[in-house]
Amino acid sequence: MSPFDILKNADAIQQQFKQLQDGLEEVSATGSSGGNLVRVTLNGKMEMTDVKLDPIAVDARDIQMLEDLIVSAHHDAMNKLQEEMRSHYSDLLAGRFGENS
Repeated sequence: MSPFDILKNADAIQQQFKQLQDGLEEVSATGSSGGNLVRVTLNGKMEMTDVKLDPIAVDARDIQMLEDLIVSAHHDAMNKLQEEMRSHYSDLLAGRFGENS
């Protein structure tokens, strides 16, 4: 796609980008750690929308372990979310911008 084609289609591209942004709130992924002791859910805007803790994971004598489990679950959710977004939006992005790549 030439730069002139992009300028001609700027409104359509902007509208598709807006739809993409709006759709990010609907995409989500849940990551877990410690055998599902900790679960973290993120939306497509990388916002944490939910945290679930198994009561077994909450031990006042080992706060460091719980902190590590939360970080690990967040990392797992980020990886899953990135994969979900790649598979969900790859056709849209490849079709619009990948023609001459």
